[in-house]
Amino acid sequence: MFDPVIAPSGTLLGLLQRGRGDGTLHALTAPRPEALAALNHCVLRDPRHDWQVENRSLYYARLYLDLNGELDAIEAHLFAPEDVVDDDESRTGLALSVLGHLASYGRRDALVLLRRYAAQGSNWAWALDELALRDDDAGLRALAVPVLARFPADAEGEAELAAVVRDAFEPRPWRLWAEDSRASVGTRVRAAQEAGCFDRWQRQMRPAGPRPGWSVQAVFEWAQQGIERGVALHVPAARCLSAVAGPEDRAEIVRAAQDGSEGARCTALRYLADTDDPDVLDLVEAAVVTGSAPVVEAAVEAFERMRGPAAVERARGWARRPDPLGAAAGRVLACRGGAKDSDLVLGAIREAVRGEGPDAPTLWTLVDGAGRLGIGCAAPVLRHVYRETGSSHLRGRAARALAATDPSFPSGFGVECLWDCEETTRELAARHAETGDTRVVEQLRRLASDPAEEAEVQTAVRSRIGPEAM
Repeated sequence: MFDPVIAPSGTLLGLLQRGRGDGTLHALTAPRPEALAALNHCVLRDPRHDWQVENRSLYYARLYLDLNGELDAIEAHLFAPEDVVDDDESRTGLALSVLGHLASYGRRDALVLLRRYAAQGSNWAWALDELALRDDDAGLRALAVPVLARFPADAEGEAELAAVVRDAFEPRPWRLWAEDSRASVGTRVRAAQEAGCFDRWQRQMRPAGPRPGWSVQAVFEWAQQGIERGVALHVPAARCLSAVAGPEDRAEIVRAAQDGSEGARCTALRYLADTDDPDVLDLVEAAVVTGSAPVVEAAVEAFERMRGPAAVERARGWARRPDPLGAAAGRVLACRGGAKDSDLVLGAIREAVRGEGPDAPTLWTLVDGAGRLGIGCAAPVLRHVYRETGSSHLRGRAARALAATDPSFPSGFGVECLWDCEETTRELAARHAETGDTRVVEQLRRLASDPAEEAEVQTAVRSRIGPEAM
């Protein structure tokens, strides 16, 4: 999937793509056709940087409810000719999740559309998972025949069916179908369940990787084999070293960290950092200067894991370096530095925004550090990150940092956060937003009574307004 194209943050489409609370508020005051067009654009062209972890479905479903939006555009998207040739979950997953939430809110048209797609669509397993949480037994039983028809009644088809049943995210439909009295349904599903259980047992009996009695060199060779296959194994390899290495092996491990093979060097650096070896900081610095890209990455990651005062002190000296180690030093200070490191952390935030923009991965840790250290003068750049980032998770972190550094947060961004797409951000707003605004009180009541809302959000709401106000 290509990176999504995100519209400017000052537009309705840009707000909705980012999942910002202001997106909902602006959509409710915009002309209905314009709001629905922007909403459909988001649902049909998933705008998330990481669709597997960022939330949008409940946010968009609530807006469909508020706008009384039709589902014609979603239906056309799901059953477009592309669905036959493009079975990538990212093409239809967001639309199916939105339909699932709408079905839970009582939208019959959404439930019917999910059933139809589960029977006919390429991403049928996702639709079936949505129905497993919301449909009745009769509706699920009716899908047994069309779903099982996807798997030929030959050895290859039965093996594929067993794998699907074994890996099913929601097992409820398969359990219902296993109780079916028809041989073509119940008998077949039960056989697939048994085959899946046997396959899982077989995989457990064939473990791969290190064995008892391995030497330090054998661990290094295993890590290098992973590099050659394109699989990074230095993290588990470092754990193996913890089990097999003794004091007498330190010299060999240090040599590997200095000039070993790529896999050995990554493994040795990780191991030495985890054991807080007295020479590891010098080895990390040398690896960043002389190592390949995977070695540099492993060295930086190893350094960031260190918790001791020596690592923090070295970070203060490295923080202004214009390389990955300097960026890592800023993150170490953000996590473990003190008040005297505020200027270095603030400088790192500004440099990241200038150099990489408001979606720079390093900002996740740096923004947290600004809040932890209470850097009040970081508020302007934190507001910029909040407004411009396309990551709803990073925006939530910026909101937490602003709650700790910006006195205007409760009456500013804290209000719109009540409508945010991320539940953790809504929880933050429920604890901080000023209740003098009538919109705030109304939204708090809605969140408290919405069965789809997360328990943590509702707990935060009740701590603010009490049961008598609901």
